[in-house]
Amino acid sequence: MRTDIFARLDREPEPPKIEIPRMSRTRLALFGGTSAFYLAIVVAVLISSWLVILDWKVMLFRPYQQWPELHAFLDYFVVLGQRGPTAVMVAAWLGWRSWRQHTLRPLLVLGASLLLLNATVGAVKLGLGRLGPHYATQIGSAELFAGGDIFPSGHTANAVVTWGILAYLATTPLARRYLSALSAVVALGVGLTTVYLGTHWLSDVLLGWAAGLLILLALPWCEPLIGRVEDAILSMRDQLRARRLPVPSLPVASGGPRPAIYPQRLSAEDGGEPVRRPVGATSSARTTATRSTFGSAAAPAGQKQAGAPSASGVTARHGQGRAHGVGRSPHAPHASLAPATAGSRRPPRSRPVGG
Repeated sequence: MRTDIFARLDREPEPPKIEIPRMSRTRLALFGGTSAFYLAIVVAVLISSWLVILDWKVMLFRPYQQWPELHAFLDYFVVLGQRGPTAVMVAAWLGWRSWRQHTLRPLLVLGASLLLLNATVGAVKLGLGRLGPHYATQIGSAELFAGGDIFPSGHTANAVVTWGILAYLATTPLARRYLSALSAVVALGVGLTTVYLGTHWLSDVLLGWAAGLLILLALPWCEPLIGRVEDAILSMRDQLRARRLPVPSLPVASGGPRPAIYPQRLSAEDGGEPVRRPVGATSSARTTATRSTFGSAAAPAGQKQAGAPSASGVTARHGQGRAHGVGRSPHAPHASLAPATAGSRRPPRSRPVGG
């Protein structure tokens, strides 16, 4: 089974340079012009100007009765402006991009834009309290402060922001151009569909377009905060991973000898550092210990081997090593049970006394 395709999809090569939009003069001019248009729409509705009269004319025209054949299609098309379905679809795509590029910026930008959308549009909706066309009570009235929540149009503003995020996060000029055109078509279509269905006034849609565009234009001011939030989240993730990492251990082959973790007995020299020997090297240690113990018995009376310690010295050192907790390898037999390879087996007391 080939896995190179999945390995390639695991990481998308990051473009040479991803330009984060900044608040340029052009963007700042667009933000100012859109803000002025936003305020003009609000004032025109507050004073019940010609815009309110136009709202009533369009509503009484009842577009859904003029073109009933479009009703079935537009009922499904308007879903592209509902916050829940569109947020799920766009978040799935941006999550895929975040996983491939190993960055949280696309998802954080979407979250920041939706937060701004809910705060700004929701506050104006509840503050003005305008009723929709189906609930209007007086012809020619603006229907403000009556407990409604349709001004500005949430479907229209959400369509502008949600689909406009794709163009905002585009990494190439060509992709940004095509996605901008696509998001504009969807936002215009959703807004006009709400007027066709009679769920919003025309002024609601105009204010919804302006509200969504203001959020997209203001996103560069949020980029520094988005970067700090991303750094904090990634730092927390690294700390959690570091805590969950297991302690590395040495691999041991199945059935093979385990490395000695306790030091062997002290060396024959005077109180040297403990020597660590693997278990497989205990045979030579046993031979050396046997020769050191019984070497004096094989020597003639009154003579000692040069450099060889006496039996009492070796026994004393062995006892001192056991007293201090320095033991033998758990697999090594006692030195007295090992076969002698040199010298006599007769104990020292049975040696003949020389005359």
